[in-house]
This record gives sequence, structure tokens and C-alpha cells, in this order.
Amino acid sequence: MAKFGRRSQKESDEPKKKVSKEALKKSLRLFKYVKPYSGTFAIGLVFLLLSSLASMVFPYFTGQLVDAAKSDLVEDINKIALILLGVFFLNAVFSFFRIYLFAIVTQKSLAALRQATYNHLVKLKMAFYSERRVGELTSRISSDISLLQETFTTTIAEFLRQILVIAIGIGLLTYISGKLTLLMLALVPVVIVIAIIFGKKIKGLSKEAQDKIADSNVIVEETLQGIATVKAFVNETFEYLRYKRKTDDVIAISLKAAIWRGAFASFIIFCLFGSIVAVIWYGVILVQEGQLSVGDLFTFILYSVFVGASLGGIADLYSQLQKAIGATENLLEILDEEQESSKDTEKEDSKVQLGTVAFENVSFAYPSRSDVSVLNGLNFNVGSGQQVALVGPSGAGKTTITALLLKFYNITSGSIKVDGKNIDDYKLNQLRSSMAIVPQDVVLFGGTIYENILYGDPDATKEQVRAAAKKANALEFIEEFPEQFETLVGERGVQLSGGQRQRIAIARAILKNPKILILDEATSALDSKSENLVQEALDDLMKGRTSIVIAHRLSTIKKADKIVVLKEGSVAESGAHDELIVKEDGLYRDLKTLQV
Repeated sequence: MAKFGRRSQKESDEPKKKVSKEALKKSLRLFKYVKPYSGTFAIGLVFLLLSSLASMVFPYFTGQLVDAAKSDLVEDINKIALILLGVFFLNAVFSFFRIYLFAIVTQKSLAALRQATYNHLVKLKMAFYSERRVGELTSRISSDISLLQETFTTTIAEFLRQILVIAIGIGLLTYISGKLTLLMLALVPVVIVIAIIFGKKIKGLSKEAQDKIADSNVIVEETLQGIATVKAFVNETFEYLRYKRKTDDVIAISLKAAIWRGAFASFIIFCLFGSIVAVIWYGVILVQEGQLSVGDLFTFILYSVFVGASLGGIADLYSQLQKAIGATENLLEILDEEQESSKDTEKEDSKVQLGTVAFENVSFAYPSRSDVSVLNGLNFNVGSGQQVALVGPSGAGKTTITALLLKFYNITSGSIKVDGKNIDDYKLNQLRSSMAIVPQDVVLFGGTIYENILYGDPDATKEQVRAAAKKANALEFIEEFPEQFETLVGERGVQLSGGQRQRIAIARAILKNPKILILDEATSALDSKSENLVQEALDDLMKGRTSIVIAHRLSTIKKADKIVVLKEGSVAESGAHDELIVKEDGLYRDLKTLQV
């Protein structure tokens, strides 16, 4: 079961019940991506402070302007008006630089976060991918980080700005009239308590909405990847309804969150305007008693509006921050996953020289099906430069053997040795760089033919790529294309035939020049003509290399140095073709007879 996106009901409800300090602490970890730009961020904070101070000067001079109206000195009125215009101009300049500097920090920080998340994703263990769906992970790196963009760009800056306005405003209000300030602040504790309650609920709903969005993205990913199957089974409407149900769930949760945010905002607005009315009422009484001037009352009212607006703004900003915390929790679940090569720093550099392979009493069960054993005490070895074929009925463990050799998974017991050394003692990149695989279902990337061959060795020259294509019997068909090596293969190589894709994969393996070659039913899905061309290329590729060949067509492995016949995760028999074919009641002979 997936760790997120397909949680139990109990798990999915838990975030709605409480917002732990641990969640907030985890979210603050993302600020390490801001740290490289801390200088720019600090300058932005200075402009934030200056713009806040400029805003707070406005009510003071406005009050002075009101009091100046009592006198007949036009010079004073003009002077104050000019000062106000200057304040507005400075505020505009400060605001521009504040917004621009924070935008620089945001874009660079989020780019670093996206890069780090992607880099971490591609280095995670295969077991992680067996429990997650691609659409879900795509949603995490796109929609979740996009949600953070608004937070970093405006929300945090505005939140800090409102805090400054409130702090400075309350100080000035207290200076003007302590009595009026006490009256205005009477509702603040109530607002804070309500903000915490509403914030917890909004954060939980936001996290739930993000999970539902991830689920809907999974449907899109799966449908588009298997669009041919969808159309062949006339299931367009079925897929649409499946997607509609998920997006309707998103609407329902989002509207529920909007109700909570709207109720919170309405409560804040009522409290704020109610307090302003109370301030005006009591302020007029103080003016009549001679404790305040009209200008001071006007200044106080403006400051009250500023502080009240900031309190109201903080309510919405707080709910947005809660949404962002929900998104960061999902991202951190991924970033907290252990990488494949996490322990490589403890290992010595050691390259594979000979390419010998030995499976010694290996047992294994996939993590997602730990109760089903796939391999049971498996023993076999491959000498340097030797060609060994693995055959057996479906489910015997042939493909699992190659996955374990590539260390996609860790074995349950026993050991796998390459050049006599346990593969756990090799650094992962050094182990895998000594191997190449040509699978039955070749996956090509959506670039050019040249880029797909170059994938075997990104540092290779054009001449080396061309030579690899020639050895793979691919050069002839490549040169028939108008754009030759620059021909786009389409997503997953759909523009090429099966035989052409296989030869591109072989060229890629040739360019890698591995010590150990793995062929996983590389010709089983091809027609006779394509199979002959591919088999010729494979024979050339296997020369002088340790080769492990998985094959269903037993006619393709007659020349193998050794054939290992598997049954239920163990070696049933092994030997050369001529030895096994004459074995009475032998499994290999039975398989050969069935094919004939």
C-alpha cells in the first residue's frame, strides 16, 4: 500500500485533528534552500521594514494636516502635504525593491528545491517505486512546490510586514491614547484563539486536497501512458468518470476549506469593524472632555484601521501558511526516504575487472510481497567472458535475478558476488557502471536517436556513437531517416518499430562497453527478419563479455556455454544444450518439446 495518496482513513484524518509542533519544525527545514540567498533576503527585509515604516508615517502627518486646518497658515498645510507626497514616493520605491528582491530569493530557492527533490527521487530505492505511482510523485514535485511558490513569493513577506505594522501601530496607539488602545486590544486574545482553531482545520483540509489532486494526477498519468489499451477496450468514458470522481472530491474538500476560511475572515471583519466603531465612539467622548485633539483622534483612527487591516490580513495569511505546511509535509516524506547509495561513502573504490558472477544460496522476496518467496537457496555462477542462459517457466525468478544483480533490491539471505567480492561492498555507481541491460520492452526517451544511444556514455564522441550504431546493425535504418541521428523517437520510442528500438538499445549497451551484459528476452517480441538482425548485433555484443541471457525461445541459446534451468526460485538443472536435451524427464527437455 502506498505511503501517501492511498492511506487508511485513520491516517488521512489524523492531520485534521492536530497540527503538531513537529510538522512546523519539519517545514522550517525547507528554509535551507533559502540560506544561499540570505544576503538578498536580508536586504529585502530592510526594504520591508522601510516600507512598513513609511506606511506608518502616513497617519501621523494626516493627523497633523487635520490640526493644521484650524490655523490660517497655508504654508504649514502645503508643507505637510508635500511631506505626505514624499512619504508616498519613498513607500513606492521601497515596495518595488521589496517585491523584486523577495521574487529573486523565491525563484532561486524553489528551483533549488525542485532540483533537490528530483535528484533525491531518482536516487531512491526500487522498493520505493514499487509502492508508489508515477502520477502521484509527479504531483508532489509540481503542484506541491507550486503551492509553496505563492508562500515564498508573497505570503511570508506580507506576514512579516503585517507583524511589523501591528507592532509599530500598537506602540504609536499607546503613545497617543492608552485608554483607546486598551479598548481596541480587548478582542485580540479572542481573535488569536479563533485563528489557531481555524488554522488547524484549514491545514488539514488543504493537505487532504493535495492528496486528492495527487490521486487525480495518477489517473491522468496512467491513462495517457496506456492510451492504446484504453482505446482498444473502448474505455474512454470509464477513464473520464474515474478522473471526474477524483476531481469532484477535490472540489468538495476545497469548498469545505473555503467555508472555513470564509467564516474565519467574516469573524475577523466583524470584530475589526466593531472595534473601530467602539474606538470612534469612545474617542469622540475623549475629545469632548479635552483629553484628545481632533487631529490625534483622526490619527488614532487611521492607525486603528492599519492595525485592524493587518490583523485581518494575518488571518488569511495564517491559513495560507497552514496550507503550505501541509504541502511541505508531503514533500518531506519523499526527502526523508533513504537513498540507494546512502552508505557508499563508507566503501572503498573498486571497479569490476573480470566480470565473474556467483549467486550463493540466495533467497529473496519482494518488499511489497514479503510473504511470497521468489528465490529459494539459489546457486549458480558465471565465469569471466562466459555466456550463461537462464530459462524456466514464468514466475521461476529469471528477471528477479537480474534485478538483484543490478542491486535494485537487497536479498533476504545468501550472497551475490562479482569478481569474488560481495556486491554490497561495491559502491553502487561502480557496480552498475560495469553492467548493461537490453530488455524485452525497450524504453527510449523522447529525444533523438543520437541522444538515446549517447545515454550509454554521455561523454562519448559522435564517431563513437556512430560506430556503436553500426555494430548494432542500426546505422542502415538510421541513415534512411531524413534527419538521421537527429530523428525524434517519440515518447517511449513509439516512432520506431520493435526491432529498431531493440537495435538502439543494443547500440546504447555497446557504447557503455560493460564487463557484464544482461539480455532479458531481447528478441522474443520480434519478427524473424528483425530477430536475425538483432541476434547478429547481440552475438557481436556478447563477444568477450560475461553475458546472462534470459530467453523463452530456447532456439536462441543453443550456443550458450551453460544453461541454468530454474523452477520455483531454485536451480532444477544446469549444463550445455547438448547435455540437457538428452536428459530423460528433464525440465529443459520438456520446455523444448513444448516449444516444438
